[in-house]
Amino acid sequence: MDFGKLITAMVTPFDGDGEINWEVTSQLVEYLITEQKSEALVVCGTTGESPTLSDEEKLKLFSFVLEKAAGRCKVIAGTGSNNTRHSVHLTGEAEKIGVDGVLLVVPYYNKPNQEGLYQHFAAIASSTTLPVILYNVPGRTGVCMSVATTLRLAEIPNITATKECASVDHITQIAAGCPADFRVYTGDDSAGLPALAVGGYGIISVASHIVGSQMSEMIAAFNAGHVTRAAEIHRKLFPVFKGLFECPEPLPNPSAVKYALGLRGVPVGSVRLPLIAPTAAEADFITKLLEPHA
Repeated sequence: MDFGKLITAMVTPFDGDGEINWEVTSQLVEYLITEQKSEALVVCGTTGESPTLSDEEKLKLFSFVLEKAAGRCKVIAGTGSNNTRHSVHLTGEAEKIGVDGVLLVVPYYNKPNQEGLYQHFAAIASSTTLPVILYNVPGRTGVCMSVATTLRLAEIPNITATKECASVDHITQIAAGCPADFRVYTGDDSAGLPALAVGGYGIISVASHIVGSQMSEMIAAFNAGHVTRAAEIHRKLFPVFKGLFECPEPLPNPSAVKYALGLRGVPVGSVRLPLIAPTAAEADFITKLLEPHA
């Protein structure tokens, strides 16, 4: 299955009490598809605050977003965890709902070795017929899946893609060694164009909440051979790519992008503890960051 070249790792809207705001979730799905040109949505990934969502909330979100998307984009369920049995269970429940694929993060905190990573992902993949996207994000998980392990997993028929956040070097080596139909995505917005240049397929993005239509134009320009134009767009968007995470000091995702969405008229609310909302100074930085892209 082709999930497209621009995928948004969707935030989870909350109301003032920290509960899921279903009305704004519907608004957000519409906005991401029609205005920001998202070809697929990851629901309940890290940007969706998956660590603080219950299984009941996740399953309801999968079903709700699938209904609202109505076939206009693919819906990818974040069902990975550091508990293989739990990931198998949640993946099975997501498959029953009818999602188009699942995103499985490298297990965090318990720090498995490479063989443990292989067996973890292989076990989940064997439990489902859904396409599986691997997710290597060592900055969050504390362990980095090697290129060799990724390539080994890429031989499993329904493991069809990876979201790579280790380095462009990793992307280069995976793209060079993977099967022709295996898709390599970057999960780092600022590495989007460099990743495409070394054989990456697309971007699983946070910034696409705010500048997705421009990112879509950048990808299309690159794929049409208009590299100079693609580079111009990349340079223009680069401050947004970095600023949503640095703000100007590091601010845990998705605090900044949620605030930015509010400025864009999509009131997704704040974040659940242990994350916190931007400070007044950070909010002012985000406001100014978006001004050139109004």
